Amino acid sequence: MSLQTKLMNKLRSKFLQTWMVLCLDVVASVCATGMVLLLVDILLPGVKFERDFSISLLGLSLIVSGIIFKIGGVYKAVIRYSTLRELGRLCVLCLGKEILLWSLMAICGKLPVNLHLLFGFILLDYCMTISVLFIIRVAMVVVYERFQSKGRLPDHPQIGSLKRVLIYGTADKSVAAATILSDNPNYLVAGYILPTKMVNDYQLAGLNVYHCRTVEELAKIIGKTDINGILFPDEISAREEQDRLITFCREADIRTYIIPGVDEMGPNATVSNYVRKIRIEDLLGRDEIKISMNEIVENFHDKIVMVTGAAGSIGFELCRQLATFGVKQLILFDNAETPLHNIRLELEDRYPELNFVPVIGDVRSEARLDYVFRAYKPQIVFHAAAYKHVPLMEENPCEAVCVNVAGSRQVADMCVKYGVEKMVMVSTDKAVNPTNIMGCTKRLAEIYVQSLGLAIERGEIKGVTKFVTTRFGNVLGSNGSVIPRFREQIEHGGPITVTHPEITRFFMTIPEACRLVMEAATFATGTQIFVFDMGQSVKIVTLAERMIHLAGLEVGRDIKIEFTGLRPGEKLYEEVLATKENTLPTCHERIFIAKVREYPYPSVVQVIDHLTQLATAVCIPDMVKLMKHTVPEFKSKNSIFEQYDVNDAE
Repeated sequence: MSLQTKLMNKLRSKFLQTWMVLCLDVVASVCATGMVLLLVDILLPGVKFERDFSISLLGLSLIVSGIIFKIGGVYKAVIRYSTLRELGRLCVLCLGKEILLWSLMAICGKLPVNLHLLFGFILLDYCMTISVLFIIRVAMVVVYERFQSKGRLPDHPQIGSLKRVLIYGTADKSVAAATILSDNPNYLVAGYILPTKMVNDYQLAGLNVYHCRTVEELAKIIGKTDINGILFPDEISAREEQDRLITFCREADIRTYIIPGVDEMGPNATVSNYVRKIRIEDLLGRDEIKISMNEIVENFHDKIVMVTGAAGSIGFELCRQLATFGVKQLILFDNAETPLHNIRLELEDRYPELNFVPVIGDVRSEARLDYVFRAYKPQIVFHAAAYKHVPLMEENPCEAVCVNVAGSRQVADMCVKYGVEKMVMVSTDKAVNPTNIMGCTKRLAEIYVQSLGLAIERGEIKGVTKFVTTRFGNVLGSNGSVIPRFREQIEHGGPITVTHPEITRFFMTIPEACRLVMEAATFATGTQIFVFDMGQSVKIVTLAERMIHLAGLEVGRDIKIEFTGLRPGEKLYEEVLATKENTLPTCHERIFIAKVREYPYPSVVQVIDHLTQLATAVCIPDMVKLMKHTVPEFKSKNSIFEQYDVNDAE
């Protein structure tokens, strides 16, 4: 790397150190005062300042400017991002300089006798100081931008990775995105693009604003700007344009990028380094759900929190969010060694101040759970440990019962034994009218937790723990879910395998689901099962087609879609969680309380005991029969267990 390249990289990264800016401001202020002395001498020949006056004025100007600008702190601001607020502060500081400077001159007995001359000198010095400081800042921005443009010439070593982009929209987020990317040598913002047609084109922050309503207009814009991508400032704007501008970009072979949400970045991340291509998860989400984060943070602040299943998709995201809440200690409990190790490395890197403990353990081990609760005394427990894959659990039903039912029971019992304030169990929409083993085991876990909590509330069992259950549907991009699978199939050239052309699912992003879980846990007043508004269901085949398009490929020509048939326990349509008939409203418009049948705790204990014994002994037929008897709405679909369905007529 040449010396010139190193210099340009340094200027692009830091431009000037703060102490250099402070020194430059002070020198400029003193020079301004000196220029005023020269101007008065030239314009008013009859006025002669004594040498002692000039030396005193310049010396005091140096001292006063240093004090004022140091206290004011304007030198700390990044000059190329200066706003009217910074410039206003500069004007105030210059006024402070004049007041202090001439007060000291008065104390030293150096004021001119002619008051008109004094006021004129003060006004001229004030205007000259502001003008010089403004000119210097403009010059610094011009020099910076010149270095930026030189760093992007065709012979620059990074030209191969340079992305010329248009920013979608002209709102504050769009302008902020353009400003952020001006620092990044890998991006060159060529202007803004809007979906409407204005009478006259115009400029914004020195960049052209283009208008595009058709793919032909986009082609003309590409010819003018030579762009190779369009960047969206947020997920909402990308979703609004998925059937129009994003489609145009695909047809014109133009990349689409997005600035991700803060939940994808570390606390000290540089936004420009996290710009990425648009993913299907960005287009399937919904408008941002308003969450009272202040109340959530207050609820978990300075608490010892334990997360079971911490290495899973939901568990890990819970840990990420809890890490920003100022928890006293975070206990990560999981039996997956390598994923837990990876989580440990990420938390150590992103949250060095976080007090967390990774614990290898299994919810099936009562002794291990007892040790963890006894040693760390958690105050709040998030129970996310579970087996979740429907076909796999149809083939291994006893393990599903041991983990999802018996494991959940042991976690709940430990919470009561050690006085945990609140246990939050993560459940699923598949527990509603279950058609598979996995869904039924989660419903059985709900039944146990609910009956235990109600028994405590009625005084039948001693304890202080509140039990909260949260139900939601599929989460986008979770481990083993359909989206990572489709993405992998596309990378290998296809085909994409879909079970049925009419199958639909509800989707929610992982961060959104976790925020709702914590919101529900915050305002829960007792033993309740909360369900979330999952929005509109999505056809899986439509999802596959969109993913193929986002990859810049064509369905049928580049990637084929094959239908393989429903898997064991799978149904075409998931249950709608929140309806007026099966829920009660809460203070949050997207969270509801499920109306469910209540079970007496003693009878539930007997059933769970018997079920655990059958699962441990691998007595599958008897175990499944007991599950269906306990949860009569459990009707198997496309499964060998259909033979054990309870006859409603009996």
